[in-house]
Amino acid sequence: MFRSLVPLAIVALVVIASEGLRPPLAKSEDKKPPMTLGSIDRKDPKLDAIIPKDAKIEVLAGGFKWTEGPVWDKKNNALLFTDIPNNRVVKWSAKDGVSDFLKPSGYTGKEEFKGAEPGANGLAYDKDGNLVLCQHGDRRIARLKDGKFETLADKYMGKRFNSPNDLVYAKNGDLYFTDPPYGLPKQMDDPKKELDFQGVYKLSPKGEVTLLTKEMSRPNGIALSPDEKTLYVANSDPLKAIWMAFPVNADGTLGKGKLIHDATDDVKKNPEKGLPDGMKLDAKGNIFATAVNGVYVFSPEGTLIGRIVTNDKTANCGWGDDGTVLYLCTNDKLTRVKTTTKGLGW
Repeated sequence: MFRSLVPLAIVALVVIASEGLRPPLAKSEDKKPPMTLGSIDRKDPKLDAIIPKDAKIEVLAGGFKWTEGPVWDKKNNALLFTDIPNNRVVKWSAKDGVSDFLKPSGYTGKEEFKGAEPGANGLAYDKDGNLVLCQHGDRRIARLKDGKFETLADKYMGKRFNSPNDLVYAKNGDLYFTDPPYGLPKQMDDPKKELDFQGVYKLSPKGEVTLLTKEMSRPNGIALSPDEKTLYVANSDPLKAIWMAFPVNADGTLGKGKLIHDATDDVKKNPEKGLPDGMKLDAKGNIFATAVNGVYVFSPEGTLIGRIVTNDKTANCGWGDDGTVLYLCTNDKLTRVKTTTKGLGW
């Protein structure tokens, strides 16, 4: 269905550089070495070319509830990420540590939200430098502009989305996003669920919403290849914990998908340690995909070449600094790994 952009003048309470929640951690002037966790699991020598042998997983901050959606703010040299249960976007920088950036982030209603995940999930910047959010509680894709939220899309065929989860922009301005049920208080059994499927969509710059596929039971993380000819989608279903690769047609629609990797057995062995979730690519096409106990690293051909093992649920990752640093949303913590590759878009 084609849909126009609908601006909503919902005021976002943006708090810049607030220190009210917790003291900043990991400031640049701190002399003590950062705390580390986990390890690097090397399954193929190819990993050595992108993650140095002495690489560590550094802990930058903690005390959150569930972190997600990391995106680098190049203008302010800082990382933004979501703390979904607390309905906020958090800012971290090496200079100032942690501060509240945006609250509310995903649910702006006046009634008490009954579910576990009201806040925004995935974050991205549009071509004009505006922050774009997947809002769980408000069930839409929204843009933050001049301190107000504007709805970019909230319905398909007249029915409200479940709870948009993650997103990625193509160079032409098309926005690809996933829509699982995690932001609904009762998820699949929620009485307010209007769609009987979980979709992957494309939103055009003109506001046209196109359903690309509804074959995945829990579409979650999403990313484009460097040449934008392949769309990768993670499926966060414990019964079918997989990643798919879809060829992108000239009009932005998708061809028949191909399985990249099946982590269902890993999930069964470690049911409390995460599922296929957010992902990012480097400039060479290597895929950094969060899942069980950390991040799975795949070659552009889809071969598993190693893991960044956090030993914890890890929801998403994102490039920052000069494009060589991979930030990880590791359960209730923010962590990072310094690599020798460059993130896509740097």
